[in-house]
Amino acid sequence: MNKKPKILIVDDRLDNIISVEEILGDMEVEFIRALSGNDALENSLHHEFALAIIDVQMPQMDGYELIEILRNAKRTRFLPIILVSAIYSDEFYIKKGIDAGALDFITKPIKPPLLLGKVRIFVELYNQQIKLKNLIIEKEITSQELLLAKQKAEYATYSKSIFLANMSHEIRTPLNGIIGMSEILSKTPLTKLQQEYLNSIKVSGEDLLIIINDILDFSKIEAGQLQIEEIPFSLFEQINNVFKVLQLKADEKRIKLELDIEKSVPEYISSDPLRIKQILINLLNNAIKFTEKGNVKLVITCNIVSEDNIIIRFEVVDTGIGISEENIGKMFEEFTQADSSTTRKHGGTGLGLTISKKLSELMGGEIGLHSRLGEGSTFWFTVKTKKTKKPKEIAKDTENISLPSNIKILLAEDNLINQKVSSIMLKQIGFDCDIAENGEIALKMHQKNNYDLIFMDILMPVMDGLEATSQIRK
Repeated sequence: MNKKPKILIVDDRLDNIISVEEILGDMEVEFIRALSGNDALENSLHHEFALAIIDVQMPQMDGYELIEILRNAKRTRFLPIILVSAIYSDEFYIKKGIDAGALDFITKPIKPPLLLGKVRIFVELYNQQIKLKNLIIEKEITSQELLLAKQKAEYATYSKSIFLANMSHEIRTPLNGIIGMSEILSKTPLTKLQQEYLNSIKVSGEDLLIIINDILDFSKIEAGQLQIEEIPFSLFEQINNVFKVLQLKADEKRIKLELDIEKSVPEYISSDPLRIKQILINLLNNAIKFTEKGNVKLVITCNIVSEDNIIIRFEVVDTGIGISEENIGKMFEEFTQADSSTTRKHGGTGLGLTISKKLSELMGGEIGLHSRLGEGSTFWFTVKTKKTKKPKEIAKDTENISLPSNIKILLAEDNLINQKVSSIMLKQIGFDCDIAENGEIALKMHQKNNYDLIFMDILMPVMDGLEATSQIRK
């Protein structure tokens, strides 16, 4: 039986510890309390922790001193640590904590969704590390055990509550660190088994990014801020790209993925290729997900309205589990799936179909479905568009461009972890960079050093990236 991950909570006030435990109460973890730095060090000798949440202000030994001792001990050298402070919120103290070895810094009063979101990521990473260790130790693993390990390694879908919409921007920052560090780690020497498990971590991070993007898209649509592009592109090329993405999933389930395009459908149209592809991937992915045997087929037809204006209809036909008549009417409602067992078995936010409906409507079309329980489903959508000529070819040979090794690069980024990720990635391709913590500093550094290339974050304190870029252009 797997033991619950342990979280060390260090604070000289018991009521503060209890408060943190209540916020994290629904998580499958075990809490270990420490009322002083010495208590924390004693506990670290007897327990292995997934995470430590440490208060900065404590008598005898403060949080900074405790982190330094933990980082110097072999047993806790790589223990993830979140610092918490009610007094120190200035950038100096946050940087001091990060330099000491903390991975994050939260100011009091603690916002429950913020703490919960951060802790979930660290606990999930810990669970994945434990699984990786167990896989390395075991001499032989059956295919069934490998499949189970993969399923357990996939990042659990976030609950359907609305608070994730408000959390999405905050989650992106540590998520970028996870995906970025995974990418960096993948370029280091690894065993085949380690590489497979690292891929599971990357897939989990990418899956989480898709969920966050769904929530952001949903929020933008509801706020009327999502814009549809009108650009010429090859419809056939986009369809081919969609099939490349989903073919592996279909092959894994031994499902035949088919395509039927009516001859009257023009290859080149003017619309939003990204959003059309987003709907297709959502519908085809759902069809593959809910089809255990048989085939999934994409049928594309065309209705000519005038000489240039056309309506393109996309139909995704599967031989899957189907949908009952009482559930068909609510399939396009937000946070909805056919029943609760669907969520447990297949995951998902329940936002994909809602977003697809909104996108098709924004492109002048509509969406619908036909289905019978146990007999498969047909999801369809239409898009109003125009026929166009083949767009001019854009040179794509950028792989062999060589840059002078002495070019001066500036990275403007306020998040310390993302600073590390970006600078390491630049180092891996042979370049050093200077770092500015905000737009104002970036502007001053560029005026002094005249950089050849600047990577500019948008959301930064003091002066954001947009204002800094505008000032540099002047």
